[in-house]
Amino acid sequence: MSEQTSKIKASNLTPKELVTGSIRLVSLPEVCIRVNEMLDEPTVTAADLGQIISQDTSLTARLLKIVNSSYYGFQSKIETVSRAVTVVGLRELRGLVIAASAVETFSNVPDEILNKVRFWRHSLYCGVIARLLAEQCHVLHSERLFVAGLLHDIGKLIIAQRMPTETRMIALEADSGTRSEFEVEQDFLGFNHAEVGGELMREWNMPETLFEAVAYHHAPEMAKTGVMETCLVHMANIFTDEAEQGLDMKAETPLQDINPRAWEITGLDESVKEHIFREAGPLFTEALETILPRSYPSY
Repeated sequence: MSEQTSKIKASNLTPKELVTGSIRLVSLPEVCIRVNEMLDEPTVTAADLGQIISQDTSLTARLLKIVNSSYYGFQSKIETVSRAVTVVGLRELRGLVIAASAVETFSNVPDEILNKVRFWRHSLYCGVIARLLAEQCHVLHSERLFVAGLLHDIGKLIIAQRMPTETRMIALEADSGTRSEFEVEQDFLGFNHAEVGGELMREWNMPETLFEAVAYHHAPEMAKTGVMETCLVHMANIFTDEAEQGLDMKAETPLQDINPRAWEITGLDESVKEHIFREAGPLFTEALETILPRSYPSY
């Protein structure tokens, strides 16, 4: 493996170069780009955003489906985008629009390189767990943690798209069960998917808290702005890995230990797992129906 590793590192690519070299904002729907720009304008209104988003019928349908799902639990049905903007809030809308588009944006990654159904199942479950953990911690607007959990591993899609050969090698090594995929990436590439995902959040002009939750979900001690959010996604990812090992994981790869700081910051302990796993099932089932397109293989 040492010779292969040296060949990969010889490319000298950095996470930022991976992102800016191929996955620019133009790979998102034009409406998403405009929404990102508008949200930085101090005078923007819900009606303004609703008018722009409504130009993309597919995005509109998916966005309304998400805000009417049980993640939000609104008592009355939300039928217009401007109303969705009003009840969800401008701060959360940016991430929600990205979440509604992300699955389609990266749909061209070949399944022989990366199993997208397995990837999105993991990401969706992590999002559900992150939101439930946030509720346990009484975090304001806990539904935004669903978006953070959903996007936490998005760097893997970029690596798969830019470096398919290396992705196969990393998967083979990780499947041997001796090291986690995260550790293998670091060894082979000199960086990991969390760093790449963080760079994508920067490129997409996402809030700092979302950047940190994605970039540091394996190292929550590095977070400075979104400390709670990062700790929650860190825990949710490990809880998800644990749940997957009881189901269809091909190999029992080593699980990362939950960082002691995460327990300290959240005030939670191991006893929270029973409640979280019990509540997660129905929400996860709905997430599959809501987020994952019907064009994907059976899940």
